[in-house]
Amino acid sequence: MAVAAATLGWAIDNTLTRPLAERDPLSVVAAKAALGATFTLVVAVIASEPVPSARPALVLLACGATGYGLSLRLYLLAQRAIGAGRTGSVFALAPFIGAALAIAAGERGATGWTIGAAALFAAGVYLHLTERHDHTHLHEPVEHDHVHRHDDGHHEHAHHPPFAGEHAHPHGHARLAHTHEHASDLHHEHPH
Repeated sequence: MAVAAATLGWAIDNTLTRPLAERDPLSVVAAKAALGATFTLVVAVIASEPVPSARPALVLLACGATGYGLSLRLYLLAQRAIGAGRTGSVFALAPFIGAALAIAAGERGATGWTIGAAALFAAGVYLHLTERHDHTHLHEPVEHDHVHRHDDGHHEHAHHPPFAGEHAHPHGHARLAHTHEHASDLHHEHPH
């Protein structure tokens, strides 16, 4: 039941996080971390948990910064680059990596079910990552604000003074029809 609840929570979080993929990842991580830390603090106070000493607190901070903060930043960047479905399948490999480490450390044995599931999952991820989607498509005019670059074929507006690299600001797109390889992202949510 706990695994099912955690999986459901993860799915809800991913669904709610998808619209944030085009925002500044550091801001999203900071906001979600602040919310999580606040809720954790409230639960700890209600449960009368003792304040940890410096060393365990630093270890927890390092685990959270990498296991949550860095992971979420990479997840958001991946969603922006390869779409939500592909990103979900790649990140869902984590349990299999954990199982492989446990097997390598001698903590558990490799069963036929584990090997079979890992092989099927690896095949699915391979198919997701090697899929190519390329056709003529139409972008309707839109005004929005998100993180973007000017070398992606969709953001050719001018800045005074000129600006290079990732940045965010309100901007508009004119109607555009073109052909290129793309994934389902902010600019490619068209029907087929």
